[in-house]
Amino acid sequence: MSERVRALRGATTLEQDEREHLIERTQELIGQLFERNGLHEDDLVSIVFTATSDVHSAYPAEAAREAGITHVPLLCARELEIDGGIPRCIRVLVHAYTTQSQRELRHPYLHAARQLRTDLLE
Repeated sequence: MSERVRALRGATTLEQDEREHLIERTQELIGQLFERNGLHEDDLVSIVFTATSDVHSAYPAEAAREAGITHVPLLCARELEIDGGIPRCIRVLVHAYTTQSQRELRHPYLHAARQLRTDLLE
C-alpha cells in the first residue's frame, strides 16, 4: 500500500490536574500512539489536543514540545462539556503519513479513557 495521510485518535485521563502529571500522561499517550503505529516525528502532519474544562495546569501541546516534537503544528482546544462525561480527560487527533490501512491503525485509550473505546484492541 502506498503512503497516505491517516488520522489517529487516542485519549488519557489525569488523576489530578497538576502540570507534571499532565505532561507525564500526555507524553505516555503520544508515546503509545507512536509505538503502536510505528510513527516518528517526520511522519506527522499535525496534532490537535482537546481537554475537558477541569484541566487548567498546562497545555497538552507543552508535553509534545517537551518530548521533542518541535516542527509539527500543534493545537489545543476545549472538549465539549457532556453530562456524565469523563473528568480530566485529554484527547488527541494526529494526522500522519503511513503505509498502514485504516483498519491496521491502533488508537490508544489509556487509564479511565479506556471506557471511551472498549471496542478497540489494546
